[in-house]
Formats: sequence, C-alpha cells, structure tokens
Amino acid sequence: MNSVVLVGRVGQDPEQIKYIMPKGEQGEAIAVVNFSIAVNRWNARTKAREADWFNVQLWGKKAETYSEWVKKGALISVEGKIALDRWQTPDGETAEKYYIKAKSFEFVGGKNESQTVAG
Repeated sequence: MNSVVLVGRVGQDPEQIKYIMPKGEQGEAIAVVNFSIAVNRWNARTKAREADWFNVQLWGKKAETYSEWVKKGALISVEGKIALDRWQTPDGETAEKYYIKAKSFEFVGGKNESQTVAG
C-alpha cells in the first residue's frame, strides 16, 4: 500500500501555478503546483527536534485553492502517495526524484483550521 499522511509547515509562499494539457487529450488544461513542507521529528541521539523536508505536488482545483490560500509557515496536513519522476539529463544519464503526489490537504490550527480540500 502506498499511502502517506504528513503534517508540517509550508516552506515558501506558493510558486506560480502552472496549467498543463494532459498528453493526447483535448479540453482544458489542469492546474498544478509544487511546494515543500517541513515535518518535525525527534532525534533520540541528539535529543532535539529536526525537520525533514518533503516535496509535494498538487493537481486540479486543489492546486488553485492551495495557491490562493496557503502562505509560507502555514501548518497543513497532506494526504497522498509517494511518486517517482525519472528523466534523462542532457548528459544522457538517468536522474530521479521522489515526491508526494497529494490528493488532499487540510489547514491545521489557526484561523483556517476548518477548511479542508479533498479529492
């Protein structure tokens, strides 16, 4: 089973939202936004909290809502799955990157705590 739930702080204000036309399809372009969140964990060896950073990708109406309402430092939860992108570099080598393909996000705490965006 490939399922991930993370709660963390948004690392930066939303990037410029992009609209992508699905391959081989006609119709409207789909919104996509990429962002990162820092998730705290306890390090027993150093007896301190440390942050792990995760790249997240969000599609469709949820991406538009995220871009409009989420700001740097906001505490959110993200639900989705781990995904892998592979591509060829200009040198001909294969590169890869793991990220979270989100299906929903939710504000945690603060004035927007009741707002949920689900897929």
